[in-house]
Amino acid sequence: MTGINSIQGGEAFLSLLKNEGVTHIFGNPGTTELPVMDALSKQSDLPYVLGLQESIVIGMADGFSRASGQLVACNVHVAPGLGNAMGSIYNAAFTNTPMIITAGQQEQGHGLTEPVLYAPLVPIAAPLVKWAIEITRLEDMPRIIRRAAKVAMTPPMGPVFLSLPGDVLSDHAAINLGAQSRVDSKVQPSNVAIAGLAKRIIEAKNPAIISGNEVVISNALDAVSKLAKQIGAAAYQQTIAYGSHFLSRSPTYMGALSRSQKEIKKTLEPYDLLIFLGSTVLQTSVASEVDPMPEGANVVQIGLDDWELAKNYSSDIAIRADVKETVKGLIPEIESHGGVEFLRLAQTRVTELEKANWESKNLKARRAALSKSSALPIEPDWLMLSIVDTLEEGGIIVNESLTSSRALPDLLPYVDRYSFHGNASGGIGWGLPAAVGVKLAHPDRPVTCLSGDGSAMYSIQALWTAAHLNLPITFVITNNRSYRILKQRLLGFHKNERYIGMDFDNPKIDFSGIARSLGVAAETISNPDEVRPALNAASQRSGPTLIDVIVESNVKAMSK
Repeated sequence: MTGINSIQGGEAFLSLLKNEGVTHIFGNPGTTELPVMDALSKQSDLPYVLGLQESIVIGMADGFSRASGQLVACNVHVAPGLGNAMGSIYNAAFTNTPMIITAGQQEQGHGLTEPVLYAPLVPIAAPLVKWAIEITRLEDMPRIIRRAAKVAMTPPMGPVFLSLPGDVLSDHAAINLGAQSRVDSKVQPSNVAIAGLAKRIIEAKNPAIISGNEVVISNALDAVSKLAKQIGAAAYQQTIAYGSHFLSRSPTYMGALSRSQKEIKKTLEPYDLLIFLGSTVLQTSVASEVDPMPEGANVVQIGLDDWELAKNYSSDIAIRADVKETVKGLIPEIESHGGVEFLRLAQTRVTELEKANWESKNLKARRAALSKSSALPIEPDWLMLSIVDTLEEGGIIVNESLTSSRALPDLLPYVDRYSFHGNASGGIGWGLPAAVGVKLAHPDRPVTCLSGDGSAMYSIQALWTAAHLNLPITFVITNNRSYRILKQRLLGFHKNERYIGMDFDNPKIDFSGIARSLGVAAETISNPDEVRPALNAASQRSGPTLIDVIVESNVKAMSK
């Protein structure tokens, strides 16, 4: 793409995106995007995925990128559209999702008159993206889009924003479209750094690994599992566990860390060395007087996000490098210098860890869930077990069922980087549209989406896109008729059972009716005997299915 050609702005925009590896545009168009829509009508190799609200557009794109690892493009319309999208952009920034977000802007001369729908777009987007700019000349479009793609895909990856005035998109010019550039971040630490890190690990009496999102991004799951077994380290998923950050059936995997500062501290106190691999360091949500980091803990960090390195806690060793490349260099170094005694000690640790690892927790969680199989209303832990047990081979779970899915981490095995995708930032409404994106990224793998009823109402329009594209996704609504997480915290933190603004059962929401109106097969279930047959039937349909499951709503019952 180096030749100089006379080309219309909308056509140039699409050509540049395709050359940067974009395979889908997720969008909700408006008048200022019409030159792009005109150009789309003249080609067939770049599908346009329509979302019925801007936050849903970003959510679908986010799911697609997280499930594929690809750069993705999404379009919203002028200032109100960008405003609608901001919560979902926050989610994408939180998970370092590489995406080019564009918004059509009023023609530049017209914008000077401040017409309806006008506002400067760059200042709106800038706080949540890696880079934001307005394209003011067609001649500058290639350089800007090339730079935007490079910035989005360079670790720490993340969204970028481009404002596209209508006159630029409608303009014609003879321009050089340029070529794609990527920054190679697959760097290994120096030999000196590897040797120092290996020595520190060998000297540790009881090390632990905390694995995070960069392990997934760098395709390091197998390598990190091998390292954990080699050194006999207990392995935990980072506190905000929103992906398959460790292989569940590895003998040293202990599960996900809690978000509770007190519980984190208790869990990590036995270890004298904490090795954070591409992970945030004990990130939590709700304030606490307890600091989660055990006193005197020694910390090692490896990752590509400068901001996270030694951010809140001092690190004995902090290495800015790719996780996979670092571990690849570390394993032979430890093997060479660990000696027979270290290898024997590591194996002893592995044997001890197997007594309480994820496999052990899985058996206990299954037994506990099975004991609730006949409970009425339906007990969420048993529902999670039923979903896992009926999941087809290669199945992917997209989860935004906040309180009802508490048992899921101990029931669902992470077998590869795609097994699980969860809400990360707390910005709800992500799950339904994300599942659409995940399914588009993996058309040959079964996808099941779990959503709380409160979360679902933020983005229920995503069901239409699933129906429009005839995507065989199973959507499960865990319906407790409330924002139960708020009730739990009001009761737990304030001992208050007057739940104001937290119930929506008067009138009750007919999720099945809503789904059917959007073209989705649906049913409501309140009897546990109906759950597994409904899940099995959904898996056989050629299009989407919604199952509205009425679950236990009593806050005190769910706290047991």
